[in-house]
Amino acid sequence: MRKNIIIFLMIILVFTGGFLLGIFFQNNNDKQTNTPKLVTKAPGSKKKPTEKEIPQYSKEKEKVLIGYVQDFRDPSTIDYTNLTHVIFSFAHPAKDGSVLMNGEQAKINLKTMVKKAREHNTKVLLAVGGWYHIQGGESYEYFKAAISSTTSRSKLVNELISITKTENLDGIDIDFEHPRSNEDAKNLNIFIKMLDEKLSKLDKELTIAVYSKIHSVTGTEIQSVVFKPEMFKHVDFVNIMAYDGQWDGEYNAANLSPYRFAEDIVEYWSNLFNKHHLPKEKLVLGVPFYAQPEDVSINQMSYGAIVNENPENAKRDTVKLHGTTYHYNGVETMKKKTNLALENGFGGMMIWELGHDAKGNYSLTSTILNELTKEDEQPSIFAKD
Repeated sequence: MRKNIIIFLMIILVFTGGFLLGIFFQNNNDKQTNTPKLVTKAPGSKKKPTEKEIPQYSKEKEKVLIGYVQDFRDPSTIDYTNLTHVIFSFAHPAKDGSVLMNGEQAKINLKTMVKKAREHNTKVLLAVGGWYHIQGGESYEYFKAAISSTTSRSKLVNELISITKTENLDGIDIDFEHPRSNEDAKNLNIFIKMLDEKLSKLDKELTIAVYSKIHSVTGTEIQSVVFKPEMFKHVDFVNIMAYDGQWDGEYNAANLSPYRFAEDIVEYWSNLFNKHHLPKEKLVLGVPFYAQPEDVSINQMSYGAIVNENPENAKRDTVKLHGTTYHYNGVETMKKKTNLALENGFGGMMIWELGHDAKGNYSLTSTILNELTKEDEQPSIFAKD
């Protein structure tokens, strides 16, 4: 009997202990459930946490190196390796808006150039205009007439588009030397806009060669050449002919293209583009690859010919040969001019004319390219490990 009572009391104790233990765990669990949770945004906030963007490692836009080549030159002699663009010079506008080429050989040379340039991924453009016209005299009167009427202007645009398609060109370069009135500037602006609209649909480029607009002696603006700034919205590049200053005032070969002349030109065009909110990356500084003789009755001489006389001439800007002093731009001046363009945010450099360059170590084209690409050789602070 006593044994049964003990067993019964033990059962009651176990049951009561289990019941009390269950209550304890339940209360403890309720306390944990009621503990406030850490939140990442305030209740009712409409703002969402923003994630940091992944840094973009984009390479600076490539600087252009544009070289003109005259139509009589053998395209096989040109080194396309260093060039982004090569411009075949020239096609000639007739007064009725038709386009003339300098004979069959010029047409053959253009086709050859396109083929050669394609092997090096170099773009080929056709330059229209220039100083002299195939039918005689200056190109000015012909070009002026061609863009002065709606009929001839439309014909010129359509013929250039047709040539672009037929010859598989990458674009057109306009070299109207030079608009001399507000009427000329207005007509050129209309023409450029029309041409750009059609070339853009073909994904082709449009460039324009322009007079420097600066007097090489006084450094002041020359008012006799007129451009409408809004025209530059419709072109990809503006090739500034920063040379031929020898004709400003009395003939002086030393004013061909000295560094101080380039400084004045760069300042003028930089200010013009800034004033009209145009991108300075469109500006391309032109440099001469020829030498100007102090005796105006003597022909110009190529830089290549001067270096062939003596390689040391590459380090100079003047040299006396065959009784005449020649003025030109040597290697050091080309370096300075290229860096002048880069420091002022220009899009690159332009060469007149590629056939005048020296070969090998004294090539001005290679000199310019080395300066244009020097920044690319420097390690970037954003470079990945």
